[in-house]
Amino acid sequence: MLAAFGATPNAERVVIDGNVITGGGVTAGIDFALTIATEAFGTSAAEAIQLAIEYDLKPPFAAGSPATASPEVVAAVRASARTRQAERQAAVERAAARLRTEC
Repeated sequence: MLAAFGATPNAERVVIDGNVITGGGVTAGIDFALTIATEAFGTSAAEAIQLAIEYDLKPPFAAGSPATASPEVVAAVRASARTRQAERQAAVERAAARLRTEC
């Protein structure tokens, strides 16, 4: 849905594009914060923060991405989200249309 707004989708957890830094996913919020800390205060400070919060991610499953989850899990999640995704798509199309007429 990002393409509707001129953005290029990227599967990375944290992306730096010029002066914009974005993160995706719940635990990527911590990665995002550590990236900001690195940019603002340097790697040593970010590493100290990571140690202080004991952020040592070891998920119990490799199902955190469609690329690593089993096809059955991916299909089940997509099926359960189908209605919500259709609603989001409609909202995105309305918002993108408004932006095109306002710009």
